[in-house]
Amino acid sequence: MKILFTKIIDAALLSKELGSDIPADCIEVIKTEAIKTAAFDLKNYSLIFTSVNGVRSFFENQFKPNEDFTAKNYNKIYCVGEKTKRELRKHGFGTFKVLKNAETLSRFIIGNCQHEQFVHFCGNLALDVLDKDLPLQNISYKKVTVYNTKETHPQVPEKYHAAVFFSPSGVRSFAKLNSLEDMKIFSIGETTSGELRKYTQQEIFTSEENNLASIFGLIKKEL
Repeated sequence: MKILFTKIIDAALLSKELGSDIPADCIEVIKTEAIKTAAFDLKNYSLIFTSVNGVRSFFENQFKPNEDFTAKNYNKIYCVGEKTKRELRKHGFGTFKVLKNAETLSRFIIGNCQHEQFVHFCGNLALDVLDKDLPLQNISYKKVTVYNTKETHPQVPEKYHAAVFFSPSGVRSFAKLNSLEDMKIFSIGETTSGELRKYTQQEIFTSEENNLASIFGLIKKEL
């Protein structure tokens, strides 16, 4: 029994979580790089982050949010996922609201934030959920691309008992040259599972939370 992770994960962590009974390999299926973007005034904007790379690239480009809640024009920060929230914390910023995926965030904004103006800092392959849904509800929204994601399309000749996927772009990158059949498929979150369903009809084991602890727990339960 051997498992393939479509993301580089520390070997010590894999050994700790899976033990010696489940050997694992890791491959890189996407690469990201920050884009130079001229920082602009964030006054009156609510900020959206849907990835760790979005947060990192935002601060690399010297944007300066105002999180002084006593100020009239402070920036509310909305994010998707606990990893994104933790990355914001590293830079000294909290979050107004954390949702588990873009679809849930979209529903929350439509139901509760009709009069806010949103700017979304994201990658070039970000899902189009928000820019499809919010303008239809007359909610001010614009997307600012602060990093590029490139699919590497690796070819994997070895056969694995299971494979683990972490993003829709990672699914597309792997599936271009490799089959998803005849192995168990694990996915970190429903958004990634939705992309996997475009390539296979077999069962997809989806973690409840979008983090490594949840996916490791699911793997140990199902393998």
